[in-house]
Amino acid sequence: MEIKQTIGRPVNVRVHGESENTTKMKLQSGRFRMVIDEPENMGGTDEGPSPIQVLLMALAGCLNVTGHEVARQRGMKLNKLKINIEGNMNACNFMGCSFEERAGFQQIKVHLKPVFENTTEEDIESWARETEARCPVTDNIKDATEIMVSHVALV
Repeated sequence: MEIKQTIGRPVNVRVHGESENTTKMKLQSGRFRMVIDEPENMGGTDEGPSPIQVLLMALAGCLNVTGHEVARQRGMKLNKLKINIEGNMNACNFMGCSFEERAGFQQIKVHLKPVFENTTEEDIESWARETEARCPVTDNIKDATEIMVSHVALV
């Protein structure tokens, strides 16, 4: 997909999945395939990252692309970007043992380590704010996105 072709038009992303067992799902999006599973301590076979790991990996990937694009548009030379992300959640809601806290992350901490050439700390701070604001995955995590779940019973 060429970005210039999509500017101003909605981008439709489709993911198709089929469960292999209670924790493992094979997924495909475009020509890419992956397996999502749970670790053994959650009843899985640990044959792929968990759904919440994939979410944070998607956040890192999106911040990387967005950060490089923001830097390019600003004429900043971004040589390297390291990203560390940590999320804290209580699995009790998911496991059904308590419904007092939300099911998702209580907090996600993102630490960007950019390596720029000839850039001031003020420019880097401004770049980081714009990168966060323009990242689609950050937007979907921070702001409410309507999710419509439907089902078709297969017998």
